[in-house]
Amino acid sequence: MTSIPPPLEHCVRHPHVPTGRHCTRCDRPACNDCLVAASVGSQCLDCVRASRPPRAERVRRWNATQPALATRVLVAANIAVFVWSGLGGAGAFGGGASSRQVQLGLSEIFVANGEWWRIISAGFLHFGALHIAMNMLLLYQLGSLLEPVLGSGRFVLLYFAAMVGGSFGALLLSPDALTGGASGAVFGLMGAAAVALLHRGVNPMQTGIGTTLVLNLLITFAIPGISIGGHLGGVIVGAGVGYVMFDPSVNRQMPWVTWAAPVAAMVACLAAIAAIV
Repeated sequence: MTSIPPPLEHCVRHPHVPTGRHCTRCDRPACNDCLVAASVGSQCLDCVRASRPPRAERVRRWNATQPALATRVLVAANIAVFVWSGLGGAGAFGGGASSRQVQLGLSEIFVANGEWWRIISAGFLHFGALHIAMNMLLLYQLGSLLEPVLGSGRFVLLYFAAMVGGSFGALLLSPDALTGGASGAVFGLMGAAAVALLHRGVNPMQTGIGTTLVLNLLITFAIPGISIGGHLGGVIVGAGVGYVMFDPSVNRQMPWVTWAAPVAAMVACLAAIAAIV
C-alpha cells in the first residue's frame, strides 16, 4: 500500500516557488526570500511591516539615536556660509568686507529697504576664522548639552529666537554697522542653559556655564568692534525663552507653551524691529 504525499505548499508572495517553511506569526507558507529572522522563529515581510511602529514614532526613535543632529547641521551651515562668503572678493563697505559678506550682513539701511531676510542671514555670517571657530565651538558644546533635553525641534526654535533677538539688539544699539555672526544665538543658548540650571536648583556660577557666560559678557564690553546689542539681545531672549522651556510645571501642564514661547519671542522681536527701522 502506498501513501500519497501531502500537497506541496507554495510561497504566498511567490506562488511559483514551493516551500516547506511558515511564518511563525501568521503561519502562512513563505520562501526563504520572504522570511526575516525574528526573536522567535522567522516572520514574513507582511508581518514584519505590520509590527513596525507608526511613522511618527519611528522618526522620534531615529531622532533619539542621533546625537545633537540639529546642532551638527547648524554648525555645518555656518561653515558652508563662511566658505561661500569668503569667495566674494574685497569690498569697500565695512572696511574690507567681501561683496558676499555685504549681501548677508545686517544693517538698518538694508532692513529699512525691505531686506528682512538679513535678520537671519547675518546670523550665519562670520568675519574671519577666529570669529567662526569660537562661535562654532560654543554652539557645538551648548547644543550637545541642550538639544538632547529639548529635542531637535524645540532646540532649533530656541536657537532662531535668540538669533532674531540678537539681530534686534544689534539694530537697536548699532544700526549703521554691518553686523554678522552666530554670537547672538550662541549667547541665547548660554542664557537658556543658565536658567535650566536654576530650574534644577543649581547655581550657574558654580558651573562652567555661568563662568563662560560672564567671561564672554566681559569680553563683549572690553573689546572694541564686538556687537554689544547682538550679544545682549541674544542672551536676554534666550534666557527668557529658556526659562519657559525648562520650567518643569510648564512641561507637565502645558507642554505646547514650550513650543509657542520661542515663536512668540521671534514675532515680538520682529515687531520691535519694524518699529525702529
